[in-house]
Amino acid sequence: MPVPVLCSAARANSEDHTGLQARLPEHNTGYATHTFYFQEEGLGTEEMEAVILVDVLRRAGADVIVASVEPELQIEGSSGTKLVADTSISACANEMFDLVALPGGMPGSARLRDCQVLRRIITKQAEDKKLYGAICAAPAVVLMSWGLMKRKKMTCHPAFMSKLPTFWAVQSNLQVSGELTTSRGPGTTFEFALSFVQQLFGDKSAADVGELLMMRLGGGRHLKKEFNKIDWSFDQTPRVRSGKEWVDLGEATIEKKSDGWSLGLRMVLVPIANGSEEMEVVMLVDILRRAKVDVVVASVEKCIQVVASQNTNIVADKSIGDASEHTYDLIILPVS
Repeated sequence: MPVPVLCSAARANSEDHTGLQARLPEHNTGYATHTFYFQEEGLGTEEMEAVILVDVLRRAGADVIVASVEPELQIEGSSGTKLVADTSISACANEMFDLVALPGGMPGSARLRDCQVLRRIITKQAEDKKLYGAICAAPAVVLMSWGLMKRKKMTCHPAFMSKLPTFWAVQSNLQVSGELTTSRGPGTTFEFALSFVQQLFGDKSAADVGELLMMRLGGGRHLKKEFNKIDWSFDQTPRVRSGKEWVDLGEATIEKKSDGWSLGLRMVLVPIANGSEEMEVVMLVDILRRAKVDVVVASVEKCIQVVASQNTNIVADKSIGDASEHTYDLIILPVS
């Protein structure tokens, strides 16, 4: 059954409704397209969590509004990815949503917590017993401080579990407690997002989207088959990184130290274009940067801001022309 429209249905086709123009997915999966989902972003937000949530829900047919709690629409995620929100948080103050969800990350979660407009929006969402959720640090940092998880089982990132009340804390990847859904971090975001698809659209929709994304649902086996085996070789000496300095392996003895030497690639290029898969882009960049890899995101378009396949706005580090002045250890092409 279609999910009830809690905003005016005309809003989807109106350009003058409090400055918000609703976004409908270009490739409709056949599910209801009038469910309004609202996500907030601030500086230091976990970009993987934000982008996966938006992407999965849009594929299911939800109309997603991404709002910035910062003075500007462009924000920089915790691993340096630059995203552009659809609107400001203040433009959403009088709107109604079927779901409000908070990505985590620090200091992003703290910046969400300090936004009073957001607090009023999500408090009303909870009082009206409509769906809301948070992931990673956000359950403990935001919802706990606002008193919005009372008498509900909850989970969050392991680093913040001690902030949750012991009796209600659950060490699980996903916890659904009535209208509240919480989850642990970037690695559990697909489960988090698909849970919302299931709650909004039903089991079949969640299964269909999971299959579309090539996810392992229900404990299925990994599909593994090798074609055209390639032996990878490099024409330069591998390097290691300590702090901000790189040293050739041939010139140094590597020892395990408390501050850590880490094997890594010196520079990786990730070209992006309009229509690139935002989840693939953001996950690649985020994970490589966490491993201390120097990643350059380059736009092949005329401007450095691109609109990805599910309408996420990503700002590249530079143009492909500027990026061509350097050499790279690895170039990765996300799907477009």
